[in-house]
Amino acid sequence: MTGNSGQALPPWSLAVAAMLLIQLSSALSVGLIEQLGAAGTAWLRLAMGAVIFLLIARPPLRRVRRQDVLPLLGLGAASGLMSLAFLSAIEHIPLGTAVAIEFLGPLTVAAWRSGSARMLAWPVLALIGVVLLTEPWQGEVALLGIGYALAAGVGWGSYIVLTQRVGDRFTGISALSLTIPIAAVLTACVGVPQMVGNFHWPVLLLGAGLALLAPVIPFGLEMRALRRMTHTAFGTLMALEPAMGVLLGLVVLHQVPSLVQGAGVVLVVAAGAAAQRGGARRPALEHVP
Repeated sequence: MTGNSGQALPPWSLAVAAMLLIQLSSALSVGLIEQLGAAGTAWLRLAMGAVIFLLIARPPLRRVRRQDVLPLLGLGAASGLMSLAFLSAIEHIPLGTAVAIEFLGPLTVAAWRSGSARMLAWPVLALIGVVLLTEPWQGEVALLGIGYALAAGVGWGSYIVLTQRVGDRFTGISALSLTIPIAAVLTACVGVPQMVGNFHWPVLLLGAGLALLAPVIPFGLEMRALRRMTHTAFGTLMALEPAMGVLLGLVVLHQVPSLVQGAGVVLVVAAGAAAQRGGARRPALEHVP
């Protein structure tokens, strides 16, 4: 995409494209999970993403101060947790359900940082939506998948807080060239052993393609979008991500939601959009599942 074509497109379209690519990467990862396992797939995506970022951006190691080390390590750990836990979740529950549960993380952060007790109503509304999505009254509840999705939500919430701290010192791709390699190293202890017995060289190409879908290309699109729209507008658009997860789950994985589950998605999206109206400093919602 050239600079002129990026300016010709409305910024909301760039944000929506980024969301679609992230969820497409997750949907396409399901087949690889069956071959390499969730941990192996998560590590491969992070490792290939790290290689790509190191090729296109030089890590600003000379700018790293002692007080930057812990936030950078924390952000790398949060990125690794999001990827590992989310891919583990979609082994057990539908993609849209996993995204909705994970979205409780940034929603809670938005409510907490708003300083208003009334904002806590939005995570509660989203939680009701999640209950509708999981349909516990049907008798079977995939507790393991839900637990993994909640862990991914913790990772996403931590990612938001730490991104703001790291963003005060490092911006854009330079930050990712530091944190994604950290995430790859931290997840290697569980990812590499799971992948070793099932590895084939063509898997590297597939991993590189998935890494381009998320995080490399979406991050570039999000940066372009954020230059031309407010954080509030951007965050409101990102509240559509659970709906994108349902859409890609339907199209790619043939996961058809019930009417009750559709209502649950609507509640989660509405809660996410409403939560963006509060708070003095908007948390960045972009993430790498």
